[in-house]
Amino acid sequence: MENQSYVADEAGHGTVLQTIRPQDPVKLEQNGTPTQAKPLREKWGRNLEFLMSCVALSVGFGNVWRFPHTAYVNGGGAFVIPYLIVLFVIGRPIYYLEMVLGQFSNRGCVKVYDLAPAMRGIGVGQTIAIFTVITYYTAVLAITLRYLIVSFSAELPWARCDPSWTDCIDSWRTGNLTSAGDNGTLRKASAELYFDKTVMHSYDSLDGGLGYPDWKLVLCLIVSWLCIVGVLIKGIKSSGKVSYFLAIFPYIIIAILLVRSVTLEGAWNGISFFFMPQWDKLLDIKVWYAAVTQCFFSLTICFGGLIAYSSFNNFSNNIYQHAVIITSLDTATSLVAGCVVFGVIGHLAHVTGQSDISKVVKGGFALTFKTYPDVLAKFTHMPQFFSVLFFFMLFLLGIGTLIGIVTSVITAIHDQQPRIVRWKIVIGVAVVGFCVGLVYLTPGGLIVLDLLDYFGATLATLTLAGFELATFAWIYGVNRVCKDIEFMLGIKTGLFWRICWGIVTPVLIIIILIISFIDFEVKKVPTGYNALGWCLFAFSALQLPGWAIYAILKRKGPTWRESVRAAFRPMADWGPEDDQKRANYSEWIEQYRQRLAGSSDNTLLHKMRQKLFS
Repeated sequence: MENQSYVADEAGHGTVLQTIRPQDPVKLEQNGTPTQAKPLREKWGRNLEFLMSCVALSVGFGNVWRFPHTAYVNGGGAFVIPYLIVLFVIGRPIYYLEMVLGQFSNRGCVKVYDLAPAMRGIGVGQTIAIFTVITYYTAVLAITLRYLIVSFSAELPWARCDPSWTDCIDSWRTGNLTSAGDNGTLRKASAELYFDKTVMHSYDSLDGGLGYPDWKLVLCLIVSWLCIVGVLIKGIKSSGKVSYFLAIFPYIIIAILLVRSVTLEGAWNGISFFFMPQWDKLLDIKVWYAAVTQCFFSLTICFGGLIAYSSFNNFSNNIYQHAVIITSLDTATSLVAGCVVFGVIGHLAHVTGQSDISKVVKGGFALTFKTYPDVLAKFTHMPQFFSVLFFFMLFLLGIGTLIGIVTSVITAIHDQQPRIVRWKIVIGVAVVGFCVGLVYLTPGGLIVLDLLDYFGATLATLTLAGFELATFAWIYGVNRVCKDIEFMLGIKTGLFWRICWGIVTPVLIIIILIISFIDFEVKKVPTGYNALGWCLFAFSALQLPGWAIYAILKRKGPTWRESVRAAFRPMADWGPEDDQKRANYSEWIEQYRQRLAGSSDNTLLHKMRQKLFS
């Protein structure tokens, strides 16, 4: 049975009307035995390496500093309800779907769109967005490393006020930290001033420019990138070996910190405050928006990292179990991290005599580099030890996530330019990432970080996520995905996954995206910086129409409609990378088409299936 359509050649250049037969993907020797046309993709040493690498990728900064504060400001314990709902109907389905397509095709986040070449701009845009994240993640990693190094001092350097600081109170002291100074202004803890004045030399605004980065932070940024390059330089097998340490050791530290946190005086007040539900928040659409964005950053979905990692899997690896395990573990880690952080905050409120815990809660950088160090300085026993543990844990979590997302960028480039040696791509990405990362280490850098995080990461990722799901579920088709899973794993996909992929997940993402544009607020920075943010967003988002036009122009059919239709169909070599498996897959799909065509079923569902597989 032959199937005629417009398809691209293997390299994606030029298209002709050709006949695809089940045996076409296989090259035959003279004796009739199949031979592999190109070398197979590098693979993980063991399936456990893939699991550990995904844990290291998904469990990171977002679990420690983003989740606790996001939960607090969006309803405390009540936030857990929308977060769990979002996890089940958005997070886990996307996680499993990306794993499926990455493993099935053995392609990275750009090449995976060989299933619909007109949508390849999604993968390119996601690569740009994830590179933006990489640049500021490494900057945060550099700050973490700086704190880790100084934690080995005889006394924590932020425990006491510098003589040059005004309206300062030593962080090692207990009592009211907000008492008024000599001029009537509120005093700040030395830990807060240490971060602002000694580490970052922070500006209050960008009116005077960015300034120059601190040389100590620059050295820390170099070391951070050297660690990443050292892991990735030899390929996926070396990073797989390191993943055991990066995935497991942070949990040992978290366990130690959890025990210490819950045994502090006042800790349970903080923990109960963290879980105290504010039920009225459940009706606030912004809470659900926060749950979705937290889910994206916590699980690292729609960034390309999962597709890249899965593409190095063996074809029959049971990723269904992995998806369930990792998403459950990620949520549990976020809740435990929240207990650790708010236990410490409860202790801070206790020793300072602050009855309102909300007044000592700060989010993001303030939570990690101001509030937590302030409490560490108050520890009467081994403050340096617990400071080393905390910042070493953060450093390992950051490295684990960065290795995954940098792998995504490297894989995207290498898939498109396989002639370039992999280690050269690693060095190139590191050099460019280092140069851009210097911007965030300037006195005005944290303001720029917040700006680019919103435009270049959050907004761009949500936009491209909507198109990604529409492509996988509506253009390629949920039924086709399910048949791929059946061919690959030998299991039939349940109704829950079909409904989520086909209706619930993409619709919810589109609704959340619309809300994010409706509720958009201009950042309080000079106009030029807002324009820069919009340009970065546009550069990512406009990859989609740009590559779509390119794909259509490359497919020169008899009519423009045929060219458009061809651009949305899978390429000739779409399927498993192994030629024999791809031949079997082509025959498998062709037989399914024949069964659909020969069926007497006239239901709407059957007609939809016929259309999807035509």
